[in-house]
Amino acid sequence: MQLKTIFNRVTEYKPFVVEHVEMVEHESQLRIEIAMRARGNGEPVCSGCGERCPGYDTQPTARRFEFVPLWMIPVVLIYRMRRVECPTCGVKVERVPWAEGKNRLTTAYQWFLAGWAKRMSWTDVATSFHVSWDHVFDSVKHAVSWGLSHRNLDGIRSIGIDEVQWKRGHKYQTLVYQIDEGQKRLLWLGPDRTAKTLLRFFRFLGKDRSLQLQFICSDMWQAYLKVIAKKASQAIHVLDRFHVMQKMNRAIDKVRAAEVKQLKADGYEPILKGCRWLLLKRPENQSEKQLAKLRDILQYNLKSVRSHLMREDFQRFWTYSSAGWAGRFLDGWCTRAMRSRIEPMQAMAQTLRNKRDLILNWFRADGALSSGVVEGFNNKLKLTTRKSYGFRTQNAYETTLYHNLGDLPVPKLTHSFF
Repeated sequence: MQLKTIFNRVTEYKPFVVEHVEMVEHESQLRIEIAMRARGNGEPVCSGCGERCPGYDTQPTARRFEFVPLWMIPVVLIYRMRRVECPTCGVKVERVPWAEGKNRLTTAYQWFLAGWAKRMSWTDVATSFHVSWDHVFDSVKHAVSWGLSHRNLDGIRSIGIDEVQWKRGHKYQTLVYQIDEGQKRLLWLGPDRTAKTLLRFFRFLGKDRSLQLQFICSDMWQAYLKVIAKKASQAIHVLDRFHVMQKMNRAIDKVRAAEVKQLKADGYEPILKGCRWLLLKRPENQSEKQLAKLRDILQYNLKSVRSHLMREDFQRFWTYSSAGWAGRFLDGWCTRAMRSRIEPMQAMAQTLRNKRDLILNWFRADGALSSGVVEGFNNKLKLTTRKSYGFRTQNAYETTLYHNLGDLPVPKLTHSFF
């Protein structure tokens, strides 16, 4: 089978035809060159408005467009571009079906590189296919731009809102995920974790779609809580189990750290040394060695031990099926915590009291809504960032996250190269 036949089977570039295909050797490297020409009866298309117009002239030199390599042999399309005399746009270069604008890469090659960029770092893709890093970035950006403009935002009922740290210091990104059953994806992200940032998301979503939201899952960040109450008050806003227990574990760790310092200052045996995860992990997740160590520590009347036992007692809260009975348990637990004289646990109890209604929404949602999906996405996000060795610009960061987590649509091509 001839190369010309293969090329015609995997492409559909009407009204252009392949004039000839030639394999040449340039600087000790093989290359396949495919010369294209326009059909005699085909009028060129204006690149500005997309209308067919009479021709004006033809460029004296041919342009070269990189196509998907064949057996790792570079493939190049060669074509002399025409200019059109458009009554609306004036004299413009024609539009060709295999590339956009002044891009040296064909659209098929861009989608090919974008597909590999989901599986490897951009640097590895550039090295493997002998293109520049900028070409890979432009390809991914093209795929993301097309996907964002063609994705369907109807039917969004449940969203999860969270923040992740980006770069050094207190620099964060706000991320919003769709967590509906059967459709889980990254919807939107923006810099910082302020109220203005989340307001931008609701403006992006629109008033009508915001009013259709039924469930919203988030952490306890106050800026988020205010915006959600203002923009989607009809939705059941859930502060789910993960974030509540995460905050309680931080309180226990604060108690342990302070007590370790106090024991050392008083000259006592450092019995809490190396016990951080013993106090934070659930007993059922600990090894036999850890359980034995934990039993030894539980013999002492330490604040860290009491905080750990209070955390284990609070786990019963999640076993209730009724918001009413769960609320009674929560009130009782908060009262006991306030009487414990352990400041971090008292602060935790006060937080639970202040967020009581939002926490009980976990039961009103029948426990079906959880940020476990959100945290899973966040783990994929960290893996994506680590695989690409970080990103220096907001544009590159947003592009790769939408590309990997956005579940964006792709166009239907004549042939799938990936």
